[in-house]
Amino acid sequence: MFKAHTGSDNKFQTLKEHLENVSELCAGYAIPEFRDYARLCGLLHDLGKYTGSFQKRINGANIQVEHARYGAQEINGKGKGSYLPMVEYCIAGHHSGLHDGGTKADNSDAATLHGLLKREREDCSAYKSEIQFTMPKDSLPSFMRECKTAEDVIELYAFLTRYLFSCLTDADFIDTERFFSPGAERGVHGSFEKALELLTKKLDSYRPTTKLQKARGEIQSQVYRRMRDGADVYFIDMPTGSGKTLCSLKAALETAIREKKKRIIYIIPYVSIIEQTAEVFEGIFGDVLPVLQHHSNYSFDTETNEDESTVEKLKRACENWDADLIVTTNIQFFESLYHYKGSRLRKLHNLADSVIVFDEFHMLPTQYIQPCLRAVGYITKYLNSTALIMSATMPDYSAYMKKYLPGSSVAGAVEDKSLFSAFEKCRYSYVGQKSLEEIAAMAGERGSALVVVNSRKTAKRLFNLCRKDDKVYHLSTHMTPAHRSKVICKIKSRLDAGADVTVISTSLIEAGVDLDFRTVMRENAGLDNVVQAGGRCNREGKMESGDVIVFETGSAYGEVAIKANITRSLFEEYGNITGEDCIKEYYRRLFAWNDELISKNSITEDMLSLKPDAIPFRSYAESFGLIDNETIGILIPDGENDELMNDIETLRQGNLSVKRRLQKYCASVRHYEFKTMLEMGLIEQLPGGVCMLNNPAYYDKDYVGLDLERETNYIL
Repeated sequence: MFKAHTGSDNKFQTLKEHLENVSELCAGYAIPEFRDYARLCGLLHDLGKYTGSFQKRINGANIQVEHARYGAQEINGKGKGSYLPMVEYCIAGHHSGLHDGGTKADNSDAATLHGLLKREREDCSAYKSEIQFTMPKDSLPSFMRECKTAEDVIELYAFLTRYLFSCLTDADFIDTERFFSPGAERGVHGSFEKALELLTKKLDSYRPTTKLQKARGEIQSQVYRRMRDGADVYFIDMPTGSGKTLCSLKAALETAIREKKKRIIYIIPYVSIIEQTAEVFEGIFGDVLPVLQHHSNYSFDTETNEDESTVEKLKRACENWDADLIVTTNIQFFESLYHYKGSRLRKLHNLADSVIVFDEFHMLPTQYIQPCLRAVGYITKYLNSTALIMSATMPDYSAYMKKYLPGSSVAGAVEDKSLFSAFEKCRYSYVGQKSLEEIAAMAGERGSALVVVNSRKTAKRLFNLCRKDDKVYHLSTHMTPAHRSKVICKIKSRLDAGADVTVISTSLIEAGVDLDFRTVMRENAGLDNVVQAGGRCNREGKMESGDVIVFETGSAYGEVAIKANITRSLFEEYGNITGEDCIKEYYRRLFAWNDELISKNSITEDMLSLKPDAIPFRSYAESFGLIDNETIGILIPDGENDELMNDIETLRQGNLSVKRRLQKYCASVRHYEFKTMLEMGLIEQLPGGVCMLNNPAYYDKDYVGLDLERETNYIL
């Protein structure tokens, strides 16, 4: 009797049962064209557990056994189909992640697919007495032949390999979980139909009175009508303040119901925006359609009237997105497509049969246009999903769509843009170089004013210049999410009351934060930043016109400086910088500047030969910028918050279950700032990799948050 897993009370799962279960689960997850390959992956993935060494280990021997590669080695050379490397990648990497393909010259020490296939192995032929398999006779699906270039073939092959890998790793996890936790419930589900009723009721409750509000309703109606056309990808080009969020959600619900989609995935660039968006969704839907948030700062709190079993289901659902409505980040989403680890990729197969909404798509790094557009194309064309790409400053992606999404059906969701003029509710002016003292003085004269700058350092300096009374507020990611939420509530309350307020913020306020100022002042950056910031000015069109003032501080560098230079020139050339022609020209120049980077950002760029068995999965994933974590979360203790302090003590004792709950009390720092904090002795290392500020004097809980330059009388 060969064992796959052992549990308590001498309970065990047979290897035959595990392989057959995973095989069927894996095939069930896959699209029809890949079911034979998926079934083979599942049946052979743990073939190495038939070795004598592994069976000794599972029965108590203290030995290490490398078992994952055996299935790949067993089929190597037995098939002639071009699918074979795909299956080998998946089986060999199902524990450690997808490997680079390498070359045939790699020796057995190389950590590549070719190297793994050459390693010596123990006899595992005992499997033949329990399972049988046949190699698929056919080659890859016919749609592979639609690719026009060798590069396109490899890109699609790599995507499909990750997809098959997702089916395998999730099936392996689910069957293993069922053995160890047979009572575990999975899935976070609700009713799209009931959710649509509630959302429609809310939208119908709005009574448009201003010209802007009436135009908003008519533009939204265009989107609902157009979304019935059955395209793969829709571009929703709507101005700031036109209600894109709820409009796209209603369009997604209608599409999901009409086309029988399994889930809706709402993708947002900033965690700070996700927190507000999810609150809005939860407020509308309640228990009818639970919202699964998946990002680094989300806290699974039981105080939200969720019983413990629901909380546990949410935690598990985050691993593979087994939920009906998911709100997540660009990073989480594209990790599901371009990572190499099973823990990231296992949710990829659940992107199939979905409606996927990309909010503020233009905010993706320019150099990643190629892989991101390819991903959208593959998911919609081959996995039966529908994508909604939204932006208030939509770039002209037509040339890239033709190049990287050939054959995909693409449509604009807003055909009549004559109503956009109703949203031209602000005067945009460029005032050139100004000192921070001049900016502070201008803001103080404006009643309700929002000042958005490019860096946290500038925001703090400007805030300190403006801070004279309680009408001045600061927002940045140096504040914890819990701190920011409290400040935004205070700002909104003052604005609603018509009181004067000055807000100094970084760009986190530019999208998804529903605040309305008389004046917005924006440090020069990209035109998209300027227009997005302008969306917080005279938002409801209650004034004849608001003012958006663009200034320079001389601190821009790198890509921000390039964008600022383009924006400055457009102010000189165009009378209306928010017009469609001006926005298109901005992106034309920006894309031209980055054209070489866009073209080279392909998994094929460093391949010596464009062959399926040489794909550098791991190397490309490690260089993929959206996967890199640019910041580190620092836990900020607060002696006045008993619940927080109790959770910190629980973590100190080694209970990691509170880690997610603590994340809303974390401020973000750059790597160089983290190094400075280490040198200053300000970091305490807690269990689970959590870093905590050990001196509260360096966190200003009333205003700016984490402040390493703050003078303190504390003795370290």
